[in-house]
Amino acid sequence: MSDFTELVDLAAERLGAAAVATNDDFFASKDNLLKAAPAIFIDGKYTDRGKWMDGWESRRRRTPGHDWCIVRLGAPGVVHGVVVDTAFFKGNFPESCSIEACSVHANADAAHLVSDAVKWFELLPKSKLLGDTKNAFDVAARQRVTHLRLNIFPDGGVARLRVHGRVMPDVRWMGRAGAEVDLASVENGGVVTSCNDMFFGSRHNLIMPGRGVNMGDGWETKRSRREGPDWVIVKLAALGVLSRIEVDTAHFKGNFPESCAIQARRGDGAWQDVLPRTKLQAHTRHFYEGELLAHEPATEVRLQIFPDGGVSRLRLWGAVTAAGREAFGIERLNLLSAADAERELFACCGAQAWATAMVAARPLASLAAAQEKGRAIWSALGKLDWLEAFRAHPRIGERKAEKAQSAAAKQWSSEEQSKAATASAETLAALAATNAAYDTKFGHIYIVCATGKTADEMLAIAKGRLGNDAATELAVAAGEQAKITDLRLERLIKG
Repeated sequence: MSDFTELVDLAAERLGAAAVATNDDFFASKDNLLKAAPAIFIDGKYTDRGKWMDGWESRRRRTPGHDWCIVRLGAPGVVHGVVVDTAFFKGNFPESCSIEACSVHANADAAHLVSDAVKWFELLPKSKLLGDTKNAFDVAARQRVTHLRLNIFPDGGVARLRVHGRVMPDVRWMGRAGAEVDLASVENGGVVTSCNDMFFGSRHNLIMPGRGVNMGDGWETKRSRREGPDWVIVKLAALGVLSRIEVDTAHFKGNFPESCAIQARRGDGAWQDVLPRTKLQAHTRHFYEGELLAHEPATEVRLQIFPDGGVSRLRLWGAVTAAGREAFGIERLNLLSAADAERELFACCGAQAWATAMVAARPLASLAAAQEKGRAIWSALGKLDWLEAFRAHPRIGERKAEKAQSAAAKQWSSEEQSKAATASAETLAALAATNAAYDTKFGHIYIVCATGKTADEMLAIAKGRLGNDAATELAVAAGEQAKITDLRLERLIKG
């Protein structure tokens, strides 16, 4: 069994996870399931419903079926393993459990989650549980999910649920090209991969949201009795170049490090100095910008502290490189569920057969590979598929397509035709007349790769193409759709 417990707990309350629905929590609330602290037992403590238990516990089932609880993950991600902890549940633990997963909007409410509209898939098959035990299970499926449903058979109590894996946010966390973002943040997909010591405080605390709440909410090493340094390594959410750094020693007053230094590297390359050894103060947020040394794009950062001590938070702001944006986006596309991937690809090209075939073609190695595969699939489709894709675009100069568009497709269409929005009334009227004449002659809407073109340019192109015969024009329109799809794939993958 892999040591998946070294990964981030995607179901941590501090990340915003919550138990959002259950069919029964008669004896103990579902809200206990995700508590950060280990479960406790208080001998002799009772409520008006029975023995007080620090966990989720359903009543004794007297009808067929099983009990369940739905958990919204604190961050969408790929689950590598789960721990179903039955601490202190000895004569009342479930005989077995299973876990299902889905990918829906993060704000989906309980009514939607329990409806038939949500398609759940198996993450963990029905598995035996032991009482008063941290039951650990590897998860084989590697798909990005947002919610889990813990099923217990037939009833009973579970103290805690831990869901370990890798955070996989939407590509919009990177912002526009060149935007400054926290490359270390756990919410963006940063991971603290290793350290030489964390005797008093977990390394994972360094990149958690917000400021540390106390001295225990940070990374703290033992008293080393040597010159040092102690160190910790952070894998950045994507390849980037650092522009600002914060080292926060909040709550560390008699045990803060004397100084720190920071290096960065790409892959297994040599470490480069980013911040030379610098004095630190107790209980202070230290910001560094002009002090940073020039460095190449990096995927990892090493924080060294001298000689030892505690750091509450580490923030590493910088811009994701073009290569970093592509690598993150292509990995995310490969890890989406089939339904999610199909929906997002359908926004790139509105032919259902194309989107389905692209999903089947995963994993895709790069943006160029995705575009090449997309063109090959497109050229192999028939006329009806091409016409279906055409109908997913609004006519030039208009806003609404014949087919319903996703939010992403609507936004892309608007941006692609942005220059048409500023056209004169005369040009727009001429476009409308040309669109009508084109529809009448060819039986489908005028398709042109509009990105960067003015309304007058698109009008001139349309008038010129009116001289084509139907077969020639269909091929020309299909070529324009292929150009649009290439650009939209780049938008999808690189943000």
